[in-house]
Amino acid sequence: MMGGLRLLWILVSLVVLSAALIADDSSSITVQTGPPKAKVESVEDTLHGHKIVDPYRYLENPANADTQEFVRQELSYTRSVLDPLPGRKEIQSRLEQLLTIGNIGAPQIGGNFYFYTRREGMQNQPVLYVREGVNGKDRVLVDANQLSADGTIALDWWFPTHSGKYVAYGTSPSGSELSTLHVIETATGRLLADEIDGTRAASLAWKLDDSGFFYTRYPKKGDVPEGQELYNRHVFYHQLGADPGKDPLIFGEGRPEDWPNVQLSNDGRWLLIPVEQGWTKSELYLLDLQSPSAKPVRITEGKEFLYSGEIFDGNIFIATNEDAPRYRVFRVSAANPARNNWKEIVPEGDAVLQGVSIIHRNLFGFYEKNATSQVKLFDTNGKLISDLTLPGLGSLAGVGGNWDSNEMFFGFQSFTVPPSIYRVELSRAGQQSKTDEKAIELGNLKQPALWTKVDAPSIDPSLYQVKQEWFASKDGTRVPMFIVHKKGMQKNGSNPTLLTGYGGFNVSLTPAFSRSAYLWLEHGGVYAVANLRGGAEFGEDWHRAGMLDKKQNVFDDFAGAAEYLINQKYTDRDHLAIQGGSNGGLLMGAAVTQHPELFRAVVCQVPLLDMLRYQNFQIAKLWIPEYGSAQDEKQFDFLYAYSPYHHVKPGVEYPAILFMTADTDTRVDPMHAKKMAALMQAEAKNGTSRERPILLRIETKAGHGAGKPVTKQIEEFTDIYSFLFWQLGMKP
Repeated sequence: MMGGLRLLWILVSLVVLSAALIADDSSSITVQTGPPKAKVESVEDTLHGHKIVDPYRYLENPANADTQEFVRQELSYTRSVLDPLPGRKEIQSRLEQLLTIGNIGAPQIGGNFYFYTRREGMQNQPVLYVREGVNGKDRVLVDANQLSADGTIALDWWFPTHSGKYVAYGTSPSGSELSTLHVIETATGRLLADEIDGTRAASLAWKLDDSGFFYTRYPKKGDVPEGQELYNRHVFYHQLGADPGKDPLIFGEGRPEDWPNVQLSNDGRWLLIPVEQGWTKSELYLLDLQSPSAKPVRITEGKEFLYSGEIFDGNIFIATNEDAPRYRVFRVSAANPARNNWKEIVPEGDAVLQGVSIIHRNLFGFYEKNATSQVKLFDTNGKLISDLTLPGLGSLAGVGGNWDSNEMFFGFQSFTVPPSIYRVELSRAGQQSKTDEKAIELGNLKQPALWTKVDAPSIDPSLYQVKQEWFASKDGTRVPMFIVHKKGMQKNGSNPTLLTGYGGFNVSLTPAFSRSAYLWLEHGGVYAVANLRGGAEFGEDWHRAGMLDKKQNVFDDFAGAAEYLINQKYTDRDHLAIQGGSNGGLLMGAAVTQHPELFRAVVCQVPLLDMLRYQNFQIAKLWIPEYGSAQDEKQFDFLYAYSPYHHVKPGVEYPAILFMTADTDTRVDPMHAKKMAALMQAEAKNGTSRERPILLRIETKAGHGAGKPVTKQIEEFTDIYSFLFWQLGMKP
């Protein structure tokens, strides 16, 4: 979805169970020759005339005694297979070096303050720093590492005031993402008494006088029917020092699954409320704060398109895919925002517009072309001023700057470029235009200058080659794929290869710096990232070609990527592994059940696998617009046609599989991995094999992946790469 309105975080590196969960005395561990035999307790449903038998329905209940016993035995079996693998110590040692390569975020500006996050060395969580003046001295403002001994409390989000006086931020424990809001005074580091629960993935807009903020939060248990506290995200206003329980409701009486956000105009008069209704439809509401009796007014027309906006000097700048799959930009007066008053100022181009921002009184457009980033600068009439030269073919990773700032920052990274922050000076070199928007014409736009970067002394990116190659999917659609490997590698048809993909929710997989992937590359591995339909890489048509009844296209694209790697002699079936998480975990499940002969090993992380019941758990009703629901007869047909849990065939030899999930995942319920592991261990030809095993790993104090401590990442990746090296015959 556009710019800052994205709901979905793509986090495919997930946490594993630490060895501390196993008895300290290794002699007490029972060596199992095969997986435990899960209890069968079948439940039969009839859906639209189809009898559906579920032998492991009880595993959906984590409190069930049989479920708990199943989990205990599975974890013991998994450790008995993974712990003795050769080279684990070497793998862990190298991962400890690689994961100490830190991370850094693009600075956000508040007055004369610059706020940004940075993680270094073995810090489990990023630290929020502040400096006064662009070249000032850094000072720690919020350090989540001090909030828990094991590093499992995460800093989820943060918003400074326009003046920089205060910062509102959220923290959550154990990867739950269930944030609690806090407010800190920048100059003193003093925590205010204001504390608000239920602020998961909050959107927040400070008033210009720093007296309070508009924000989103969820209801408390008991305020809505059972289970509905996961939905019903509403907009409230909080005055600093007031009782949060009495915060006035501003917006949110629509569908429980609606996802509102907030944005305040630069003059403080207008509150824009974009409301996501899935990944193909959103609405814009506008509230005139100057009128005490005013209510939010919808300015879109209920069409099946996406809209996001910025308000500046009384105008709304709307980026949308309305009749433009690669998006375009309209401008309309906030005083007369009806659809027939919208004026197109930036037409659809050959690149996909991913978002817009008003910085230095001008309009920045952030684009992707062939899955790499571009930046264009326009005036507020839509006139192109300049293309911004990026450091290379790679990805933007955050942008910082305000409507009145004389600079902008952006993060940049690629497969071979560690996270780096660039600063662009925006001097007022030209004359003020005569338009009512008071746009500033920039003279010679200065090119980005490196502000800071992450040091990576333990790797040499110059040793590796990155290519983008295209292949034909089953229906003839051309699909691109990034391929990374050592320079000079020979296409001998047997290189160990790790293929990943996502293909959903309008999310692009653009070049990103993966620390753990260097372990793979250093040992002669090929790393491939396929840009499947369902993503955002080529606009809304590309997205819609991989959702609902078109979801099979995603699986066909992925199979096509695997076949291309084999046909082009990068690898063969005995040396090809695949990895994916969340929606990418669903992709792994479909790939395995539809093409078990193509792969040697699979890492399937926090997956959706039972697509007939997924919508009943956690926040999954939000995803019905993307997947559909088995409660609908027509949608049942295509869900049942690919649902991995319902396509495990007895007697088939599947690849070795490592299922991974976490007990506090509040997005994708752990039941998917539990049920699928039990079924495959019972039905697959290799279900009881220790040479090509089917394993289940469940991490404690970890969720879907956000806020995962570095110590747990090291444990996780040690298990992943030990498993993959073993299965593909690689020596650490």
